[in-house]
Amino acid sequence: MSESGNASISLVTSITRRAGLAALLATTFAVVGLAGPSPSFAEDKKAIKVGIISGEDEDVWRVVTAEAAKKGLTIETVVFNDYTQPNEALERGEIDANAFQHKPYLDNQIKTQGYHIVPVGYTGVWPIGLYSKKHAKVAELPEGAVIGLPNDPSNEGRALHVLEHEGLIKLKDGTGILATTADIADNPKKLEIKELDAGIVGRSVDDLDAAVVNTDWALKSGLGPENRIAQEPVADNPYRNFIAMKAGAENEPWVKTLVASYQNEAVKAEFDKVYKGTGISAY
Repeated sequence: MSESGNASISLVTSITRRAGLAALLATTFAVVGLAGPSPSFAEDKKAIKVGIISGEDEDVWRVVTAEAAKKGLTIETVVFNDYTQPNEALERGEIDANAFQHKPYLDNQIKTQGYHIVPVGYTGVWPIGLYSKKHAKVAELPEGAVIGLPNDPSNEGRALHVLEHEGLIKLKDGTGILATTADIADNPKKLEIKELDAGIVGRSVDDLDAAVVNTDWALKSGLGPENRIAQEPVADNPYRNFIAMKAGAENEPWVKTLVASYQNEAVKAEFDKVYKGTGISAY
């Protein structure tokens, strides 16, 4: 065969190969086009982990979990025993959401720990109260009475405002919700303030004249309405609790399902049953 013949064969072979490759690529793109963009993990998420605090909320979240299952979302609750752990776990990505805190607490955590966490749906509010087993009324508290307060920044400020609302102390003008004992401008009864861990202050009431105790810890400590001699106002309360998650994830489709799984009548009924009126649904 002549050189020109060989060249012709080579040219035809080259064209054929290029045509075959082009056809293969076209087929590949067509398949991808038909399949559409693959969904992201977030869009396809059907199971999540939610951090909660041990105790009564575990009963509430059993109902939330059942409601979520009806909507195709599986919730695994991760139970913690103190307030610092759920945000740490959320920031590290060990859980997808948590539900245990109010905005003043989260704001302080963001300020001190640098967390990237945002609220996405309210749950309930637990008006903090002043409890006593020795005195039936605020007016009966004697001079020099020993008063226990939770020592974490947001709840200490909240407790001091309760004392101020009852006329027991006066805070400096302009003092915000993160008040500390250093902000007390006037203490006419010369109260002795003891700052204790939020989980301990309720169990210490027997050794105190009175204590400002978060409602959930009051229940755990066996304190009831009969021991409550004062309570913060409910109207315009800034301490509503909420479901929270990492910033940037709040618009993912499963988030709406999670919030809706909490904010419904079935969960409200269990909430009312468990908290016996000491907590109030806040959505």
